[in-house]
Amino acid sequence: MNDESPKKPKSAVSLRYDGARNTAPVVTAKGQGLIAERIIDLAREHNIPIKEDPDLVQVLSQVNLNQEIPPAIYQVVAELLAFIYKMNQEYQPPSK
Repeated sequence: MNDESPKKPKSAVSLRYDGARNTAPVVTAKGQGLIAERIIDLAREHNIPIKEDPDLVQVLSQVNLNQEIPPAIYQVVAELLAFIYKMNQEYQPPSK
């Protein structure tokens, strides 16, 4: 007997924040399964940081594409963006 529960399909959501155009981050892509894998692959190809947070993905998945995130999750997303900003500041590309 196999005790492993079936895996849920992978989910992914991408955000964009442009303070000149929007007051909050905007959902630019979302999906499950193969679409989620493609979103993640594209992020990796473009050196876009990836944060795994199933609870946040679940909430963001409810937001329509090209819509700003709801005020209820501003704080969580702000902390995520601050973390990414700090990572970018500390990142030093390898010397050629």
